Amino acid sequence: MRTKQIANRFREVILNGVWIANTNYKDQLSNITWEQATTRVEPLNTIALLTFHINYYIEGVLNVLKGGALEIRDKYSFDAPKITSEEDWKILLNSLLDNAEEFASLIDTMPDEELDNYFVDEKYGTYQRNIEAMIEHSYYHLGQITLIKKMLSNE
Repeated sequence: MRTKQIANRFREVILNGVWIANTNYKDQLSNITWEQATTRVEPLNTIALLTFHINYYIEGVLNVLKGGALEIRDKYSFDAPKITSEEDWKILLNSLLDNAEEFASLIDTMPDEELDNYFVDEKYGTYQRNIEAMIEHSYYHLGQITLIKKMLSNE
């Protein structure tokens, strides 16, 4: 089943994998403080901002997978609320992990044929293209988070 394979690839980058990058979001983010997550290493984005950014897209596509409209817009994908406490950081982190698990579960139960259907509109391509883009986009930012985390530990 293609959907099961794609769902597992998504889980690998966010929740539990080590095969591609030798790490995942859950592993990288679960042991950093809110202060580390919000510390800017110029000129890079903060870890918290990148976490928000990835979660923003997961939430937006998740809404479509649940039968809703595509309501996200690229221009808002970095409009993160201010993180001012450990509680704020944990809320964001848990939101990412919960949304990722629901996202993967919905893909897991999707019929394979659905992957070939247009995602919302023909101009966006197929469901498979959008889900694979989500995986690739997530790996891109996972690399940034990993490097920023290393830079912060060296300061």
